[in-house]
Order: sequence, then structure tokens, then C-alpha cells
Amino acid sequence: MSSILNPQSSILNPQTSILNPQSSILSIIVAMANNRTIGIHNTLPWRCPEDLKHFKALTMGHHIIMGRKTFDSIGKPLPGRTTVVVTRDRQLQIAGCLMAHTLREAIQLCANDSQTFIVGGADIYSQSIDFVDYLYITEIQLDVEGDAHFPAFDTEKWQEVAREVCHQTLPQSLEYHFVTYHRRKQD
Repeated sequence: MSSILNPQSSILNPQTSILNPQSSILSIIVAMANNRTIGIHNTLPWRCPEDLKHFKALTMGHHIIMGRKTFDSIGKPLPGRTTVVVTRDRQLQIAGCLMAHTLREAIQLCANDSQTFIVGGADIYSQSIDFVDYLYITEIQLDVEGDAHFPAFDTEKWQEVAREVCHQTLPQSLEYHFVTYHRRKQD
């Protein structure tokens, strides 16, 4: 484990003190409405089957990090991925999941993966937004009421590298964009 913490092979963000091994890509994946809503009552406020397929295609075979409430909303470890749950409850054990008590600890559990995905919820996104490498955002082209929101981020620090505009009519009429952002290199 000490080689993971070697400062010569890691990036240390002084604001968060969380290490991200250079050989590993750390990404956020999220679906959010125009008004940054990502959830209501621990559920998604829209039905978009293609977004779920997109999520699966990107995360399959990788570690996914989520908070305990997000895990509760899903209800089980997702097949084909290693699920890491961040919880303050030191007694909590969930079959089929790795448990962490801080985001830093969760990231360290994923150190051997080429890409790790942070999948929510709002608090975990807020803790990680300042040091992830990529943002995979499904932009739902609606304003939606909700009680969970994605944090604001400085678009000057991100380069949009891909955008796919999509539409669906069922199960609800919806326009959405699959957008990928890469963090700009600092001068």
C-alpha cells in the first residue's frame, strides 16, 4: 500500500488531501437536470433507459464509489462492477461490497483499477468534484424538482470533449445530452 501513497506517483490536491494515483483515472458519472437536480426522495426524477445503458457501458468492469444512501436507492451491488460504499457507520457491512469510511479510503481501495467512477450521491460528488479527471454528465434538458443537486463547477477548468444529443418519446418525452468533460491542465 505504501507505493500507492508515494508522492512521486500520486497527485495530491491540497484542498482535499485526497490522493489519486496517476495511473488511475478518477471520473464522476451523473445524470442531472438543467437546474442541477439529480434526485428526489432517493430516486431519479426521470425515466431514461438509454442513460442507464450508458452508465452500464461506461462503468462495467470498473470500481464504482457511492455513498450509503445511493447504495440504498439501488439496493444491491451492481453486477460486473466492484461496489465501494462510503459510510460513517463503522459497523455496517454489505455483502458483495467494499466498505470505506472516507472518500480518501474509498479511492485507495480502487487504486489498481484503470478507471474508477464516482456515482453519487450529492455529498460524494461535492467532495470529489475538485480533483476528478473526467465528468460524464447526462444533461437532462428539463428543470426538475428535487432534493439532491449536483455541485456547481467552474466550466473554465473543463474542456468538453464529446457531446451526443439524444431524444426519447417513451417512457416519457425527453431530450438529453451525453457530455464528457476532461479537466484542463493547469498552467
